[in-house]
Amino acid sequence: MIDLESLGKCDLHMHTVYCDGKNTAEEMVLSAIDKGLDTVGIATHSFTDIDLTYCIKEKDVSVFQKEVNSLKEKYADKIHVLCGVEQDYYSNYSTDGFDYVIGSVHYFFVDGKYYHVDHSEEYFLNSVKTAFGGDFYLATENYYNAVSNVIDKTGADIIGHFDLMNKFNKDNKFFDVKHPRYVDAYTKALEKLLKTGKVFEINTGAISRGYKTQPYPHTDIYNIIKDNGGKFVLSSDAHKKENIAYEFSKWQKLI
Repeated sequence: MIDLESLGKCDLHMHTVYCDGKNTAEEMVLSAIDKGLDTVGIATHSFTDIDLTYCIKEKDVSVFQKEVNSLKEKYADKIHVLCGVEQDYYSNYSTDGFDYVIGSVHYFFVDGKYYHVDHSEEYFLNSVKTAFGGDFYLATENYYNAVSNVIDKTGADIIGHFDLMNKFNKDNKFFDVKHPRYVDAYTKALEKLLKTGKVFEINTGAISRGYKTQPYPHTDIYNIIKDNGGKFVLSSDAHKKENIAYEFSKWQKLI
């Protein structure tokens, strides 16, 4: 498990051209240096054979690790570089060779089929309609059941965007985050995850991409984690160099 207190000002969640990011690993490191970070984690979406549209290619995993490790040495006098993986719950690929693991859930799984949670609003709506008959609360129960087991499944150090399910739900557009079924679903997941002692992201990625005005997790969820002694780390989930450490100064108070 990584020691967050030793990392100083850090951003451990970002993606490069090896998966669905826009910049190279070196460009991300250089941007992190310009932004005054002490530590930067260059991560990739885990190879996930159920969906090859956004993840790293299997043949590139070792290449990615080698490149990031070379950047550790090249910029050692300027910044601490770590090699990470955002391991999807439904990925069975090894996490060997990475310095840390972010565990995330990006899909619903129903009757042997996978449905994206965060691909686009249209896709999300079609997923809920097709897989759950339009019942958003049934969808959230499916989602948080997987999230509750994300540490068991991935062995992660960090719990990624806990309530990604809420990405397209600005102003309760599709479901009420205070509805008893929604609250019960995430509360059950939190009860299990808090016992692991693992770190929760405060993730500003949806803000930088214009979907939200506040980070994951939602304030109600954040308060439960905080009140129960949970730990947090700021993450940008940047897919381009400009968004590294996005609004960290604004949300630093949360950690």
